[in-house]
Amino acid sequence: MKVLVNPKHINFSEDEFFEFCVANKELRFERNSKGQLIIMAPTGLDTSFDNLDLGTEVNIWNRQYQLGKVSDSNGGYTLPNGSMYAPDVAWISHERWNTVPKAERKKFAHICPNFVIELMSDSDSLVQAKAKMEEWIENGVQLAWLINPKERKTYIYRENGERIIQDFQQKLSGENVLPHFELDLLAIFKED
Repeated sequence: MKVLVNPKHINFSEDEFFEFCVANKELRFERNSKGQLIIMAPTGLDTSFDNLDLGTEVNIWNRQYQLGKVSDSNGGYTLPNGSMYAPDVAWISHERWNTVPKAERKKFAHICPNFVIELMSDSDSLVQAKAKMEEWIENGVQLAWLINPKERKTYIYRENGERIIQDFQQKLSGENVLPHFELDLLAIFKED
């Protein structure tokens, strides 16, 4: 992740930012609440494989219970504080999704998902990743998991302010946000 330095303090409107992202399809961008653009570097293949497995597990659960929609790391969400982030995996309830006007669904919709997963890659900073998780919660995410394969730990963030660190030996629970969802990280992150 690299924050672009903008010496002229050019602030894109939301439409201009979307057009900028579309014009630079080979790059992935996010934007923080200060309006700074963040270039998201591609991950290594191991991280990509693991990320797809995580998204698949959430999507299988969602297909079974049909309670909302699942997005991957290409789905951008404009948060109430003005940030636009694209989590590795997100789930949004039908209740929240149905509040988004159809025209806005083609862009970075003004909505916060109910649940997010951020998967750390080797190039990610734990300090920056934790700050981003706090931002997700502050903007309306109910449950968020920051998965750190290197440490084999998951940092669990809850909307009530609770923060828990759990090792990969314990299954993750979707709690009341993703009812009946459990994730066994040992099935995805096997020891080499």
